[in-house]
Amino acid sequence: MPILISKIFKGLAADQTEALFVGDAILSVNGEDLSSATHDEAVQVLKKTGKEVVLEVKYMKEVSPCFKNSAGGTSVGWDSPPASPLQRQPSSPGPPARDITDAKHMSLKMAYVSRRCIPTDPEPRYLEICSADGQSTLFLRAKDEAAARSWAAAIQAQVSALMPWVKDELQALLAAISTTGSQDIKQIGWLTEQLTGGGTAPTLALLTEKELLLYSCLPQTREALSRPARTAPLITTRLVHSGPSKGSVPYDAELSFALRTGTHHGVDTHLFSVESPQELAAWTRQLVDGCHRAAEGVQEVSTACTWNGRPCNLSVHIDKGFTLWAAESGISQAVLLRQPFEKLQMSSDDGASLLFLDFGGSEGEIQLDLHSCPKTMVFIIHSFLSAKVTRLGLLA
Repeated sequence: MPILISKIFKGLAADQTEALFVGDAILSVNGEDLSSATHDEAVQVLKKTGKEVVLEVKYMKEVSPCFKNSAGGTSVGWDSPPASPLQRQPSSPGPPARDITDAKHMSLKMAYVSRRCIPTDPEPRYLEICSADGQSTLFLRAKDEAAARSWAAAIQAQVSALMPWVKDELQALLAAISTTGSQDIKQIGWLTEQLTGGGTAPTLALLTEKELLLYSCLPQTREALSRPARTAPLITTRLVHSGPSKGSVPYDAELSFALRTGTHHGVDTHLFSVESPQELAAWTRQLVDGCHRAAEGVQEVSTACTWNGRPCNLSVHIDKGFTLWAAESGISQAVLLRQPFEKLQMSSDDGASLLFLDFGGSEGEIQLDLHSCPKTMVFIIHSFLSAKVTRLGLLA
């Protein structure tokens, strides 16, 4: 059975356009067929639509009488079909008692809670609650903003109370799959990610000593934990802003932060938002500290390159700086160039394969061909520099 519209909320798009009616069945959204979708599948599609939504609907005359009371403000059960009018007892005082089977239950263990699910709502009265496995979603509307804020805080407090158990379980799974020794989980929580094509999606973020792991739902097995949707090594990741952006204002700018990661394919940029200033401060601090910890832990990276047509190896050490070694076969590793970080005046790249390092003096700017996108090395150099500045007690 298709998804049916059981209520039209005053002041929102459906009411303003007067193009939708109670009893309409949603057949498709922006060309995506929903005629056989479940409620949760339809919710996820609608969340990712962006600013413009094109609905294909069909009026279901045979079921519309069941929703008559809905238009007047009475809600319909989440999953169960509405009761037939013939089953009502008009002589009974007050509304009929709802059967307990109409209730919907959701575990709050690592649930996603957000008040930012409907940015166009003139009054922020809505809550979105998603189960940890991503299979169940609830949209709740409070009577006003204050009530919505109170409910969100109360529900989030219970989710937070269960967090230590979740962290312990994930820590045990992580220790079981780690091949480089145990990694402590520094931070875990839900983020709301702004998608490239518009819309948002809940993203579970797990921060370890070396990586930021992103999942679409809570991993509950070793296999699921070992297969994140995306992985960002902290040493090649930078927090580029936290809070309002100086450029164009993104969705939820006040409580957002952006990350950029240097890869062999270029730079990956992701924008996330959180629910409170406390969450924003915690993620900001943990990400910056994590980058510095990763730099101090790695200490040195090396890569093959070409300098003035000569094959070389470039070594970048957090304390010793930059060293170029000869790499011709049969020749001992002669040092061709050695410069400390303090001599570096500027670094840049062409986004394709060339890395430019300007040490001033007689050397001036040197050009190195890394034979692949240089962004990974550029971000590592910046991480080393930031960690060194932090050592001095300065803000990186």
